[in-house]
Amino acid sequence: MYHKEKSIQIKNSASALYNNLSVLRIAPRRLTYFTVVHANVVNMASASWDGLNYSHRQLQSKEPNVPTSTSLVMQAAFCVLPSRDLLVVTSQKGIQMYESDGSIMVYWHALDSAEMPTETTFARGISAVREKYICVGVSSGAILVFDVPSKGSNITLAEVLEEHNESITDMASECSGSQECIADLVSADDGGNLCVWKSGEEFQLLNSIPGFDMSCSSVKLWKGTVVAGYGTGQIRLYEAVTGILHAEVNAHARWIYSLDIAPFSGLLLSAAEDSLVRVWHLTMTPETNSVEVAHLHNECVTDTQICGAKFCDGDGYAFAVTGYDLSEIIRFTQT
Repeated sequence: MYHKEKSIQIKNSASALYNNLSVLRIAPRRLTYFTVVHANVVNMASASWDGLNYSHRQLQSKEPNVPTSTSLVMQAAFCVLPSRDLLVVTSQKGIQMYESDGSIMVYWHALDSAEMPTETTFARGISAVREKYICVGVSSGAILVFDVPSKGSNITLAEVLEEHNESITDMASECSGSQECIADLVSADDGGNLCVWKSGEEFQLLNSIPGFDMSCSSVKLWKGTVVAGYGTGQIRLYEAVTGILHAEVNAHARWIYSLDIAPFSGLLLSAAEDSLVRVWHLTMTPETNSVEVAHLHNECVTDTQICGAKFCDGDGYAFAVTGYDLSEIIRFTQT
């Protein structure tokens, strides 16, 4: 179903972080941007669709106007809003927002330092929501909601959501584009707990789905269904608003690091420490309010702890993979 394409070399290898790959398609310019985190650096690569042109850039995580302070980056993710695309980088010191090509930093938000010297603070879990919000999770379990104007740097912290008691691991917004879905955002934490939100001037908690004391490392929201990947290697599918468990899949032998959904086709990508990337197909049956999961394809990246996997387009025609200590982005395309 898929075959391996030419890899994209990156300047540093990927750190062993959840969801350590982000992809942005720039259709008018026939380009795709990729970001991979290595320690305190974000590796950016852009690749033309004809495979002829590649360019690279590196972003340092550092506080503005402080020359020596670098901190470990936890995540880098593209956020697509109707009026603009931004690259959001989270670290132990704070949250940086850049223009999508990494050229200009438009906003910096410093994190409050830990109250206990033994604790570490960090931000992790990034998602654009609806027209103008970008949500970022922090190690305290809080979610920061930023109001982003259609241009300029007048980004403001609009709200802080305090429902989780453990570190946020990942967040995702409804990716199907459907206006009928009540839920806009799902957030996950280190205890495997999920919170489902409706966005607005004030975000509203719609549902809390309890965890099983096992970290939920990656989460997606598609057509009102929460798809969550866990350290057990399992994927669970819940109805977002009611919390009803639709399906549980023993997908991987080891810790899942990344999930992705191709919203137009319902393809689901899962990647784990067991060196496997799997492609599944989700089918919704509204009449019976059920979701079916079918396994379609496997790729094994031998002896590699996979830490990022993303579709490169909304149909799932191609996907990209990163692995711990690999200095390349591996790409697969449908045959």
